[in-house]
Amino acid sequence: MGAFEYTALDASGRNKHGVLEGDTARQIRQKLRDQGLTPLDVEEVERQIKSKRNWQFNLKNIGNSISSMDLALITRQLATLLRSGLPIEEALRSVGKQSGKPRVERIILAVRSRVREGHSLASGLSEFPNTFPELYCKTVEAGEQTGHMDIILERLADYTESHQQMKQKTVLALFYPALLTIMSILIISVLLAYVVPQVTSMFDNLNQELPWITQALIATSDTLRDYGIYMLLAILGLVAVFSNMMKRPAFKMMVHKIILKTPLLGRLSRGANAARFSQTLSILIASSVPILEALRISSQVITSLPMRTSVEKATIAVREGSGIHHALEKTGFFPPMTLSLIASGEASGDLQGMLERSAAIQEREIDALISTLLGLFEPILIMVMGGVVLIIVLAILLPIFQINQLIA
Repeated sequence: MGAFEYTALDASGRNKHGVLEGDTARQIRQKLRDQGLTPLDVEEVERQIKSKRNWQFNLKNIGNSISSMDLALITRQLATLLRSGLPIEEALRSVGKQSGKPRVERIILAVRSRVREGHSLASGLSEFPNTFPELYCKTVEAGEQTGHMDIILERLADYTESHQQMKQKTVLALFYPALLTIMSILIISVLLAYVVPQVTSMFDNLNQELPWITQALIATSDTLRDYGIYMLLAILGLVAVFSNMMKRPAFKMMVHKIILKTPLLGRLSRGANAARFSQTLSILIASSVPILEALRISSQVITSLPMRTSVEKATIAVREGSGIHHALEKTGFFPPMTLSLIASGEASGDLQGMLERSAAIQEREIDALISTLLGLFEPILIMVMGGVVLIIVLAILLPIFQINQLIA
């Protein structure tokens, strides 16, 4: 029995979309007619996914339709249902029906169809690589082999939720400074392009040399008015070129190396990637994934290319007999605290626990550093804005003072 997505007309002539299970498309059409619906289109979900001609249903678009919170929710629901003793097929069916989102339901029921055909849950999930990443599939596979699927899914849900919380916290933390910066730039641009010319026009008939600061202000204002749109287009063009260049591995590697060498940015990048690596490796080890496979998968969650390449080389060293601590220490990228905790974990046999602690410590340090930087950013931006306004006011008032002195 497979999952079929349908489009049908109800009695009032409105389109209805949904997913039904059945053996054939013909059976689904009959079910729709029994419900008083007129079927327009019925197609098997799995066939839609595998078809590359239909861009609307390719893997990439479907993967992007499920957020981290949706993934964490369905993982938590699966874990709860499996713990209660419900068979995996029924658990998937319940989760799909309760999702309330057609795209989520479509994917879950397609996975259920694969399971009903005799495939493992990990195999069914792997059909959607952009929805269920390799980390997810490998962890589920380990859970199936060990027989502790509910515990593994709970860990996966915790991992996904913490990942989402970190993203939300970062976005919320950066939102206010970004908004403040944009508003500051807009205010200064309006002052220079529209307000300043109105005020400085009174100086046109003066037969005396204006102060240099006033001349600079007028020149800046004229440049912004005459070439502002071209400057904006040039900036947008540079951003587009940079984004395109970042798709090239060599250029991206160079940029990431520069970031790692930059004092504050480098510390943030190393700390965030070390925390992400430690957390991922911890859940894989706790799920009984082989250490070499766990290292390989964990390296893929590192966003910094130099760090990712160094971890891949460290994995080769571990395969040859080196300890994880020594192999990562040679990369020169991981914080000393992380390396120390990994060494303690290898010595005590509690590597998974030490990795969890390392990730927690790194996340706290990153949060503290970001909070400090954002706390300093606001007063610095206010001072810069005040300085710019002060320069504009001085540039306007100095010629007026000179006129008053001549009259006196």
